[in-house]
Amino acid sequence: MVFVLAAVLFISINPCKAGEEEGGVLMKLASPEFKQNSLIPKKFTCQGADINPALVIEGAPLNTKTLALIVDDPDAPMGMWVHWVMYNIPIATRIDEDSIPGKQGMNDFGRHDYGGPCPPSGTHRYFFKIYALDTELDLKEGADKKALEKAMEGHILGKAELIGLYKKD
Repeated sequence: MVFVLAAVLFISINPCKAGEEEGGVLMKLASPEFKQNSLIPKKFTCQGADINPALVIEGAPLNTKTLALIVDDPDAPMGMWVHWVMYNIPIATRIDEDSIPGKQGMNDFGRHDYGGPCPPSGTHRYFFKIYALDTELDLKEGADKKALEKAMEGHILGKAELIGLYKKD
């Protein structure tokens, strides 16, 4: 009895975990350009066209109103480096290559767009994180990752991530 009560309490205070499995489907993020933990093609980096890769979104919970996306690199020499911040993305199953379906925030390059992988040395990991939200966020264009994460608190229904790798030639 205590175990069941603890499980119910855990689920009720962790809506993201419960939302990830709503309807029995786990939210997923993939790309036709690269697989999980594999190399991101040069086209999508600072050594190529520096455009965003296409992303495929599956299993967003039924009550999703908008999506948000953060792309960051935890392996940067100065700590976490933010490559792309986008929010108030209409519900979609795909973000097309070289597209801007939502409001863009400020990345760590000081720009309001996608800044592709550009590691100074070694192989870095790039985390593409998609969030299903129960609301449209009241954020002005140009908000940074920290402001986006604060605005998303209490509104995340589900989350998925895709990790890509890149090393300069």
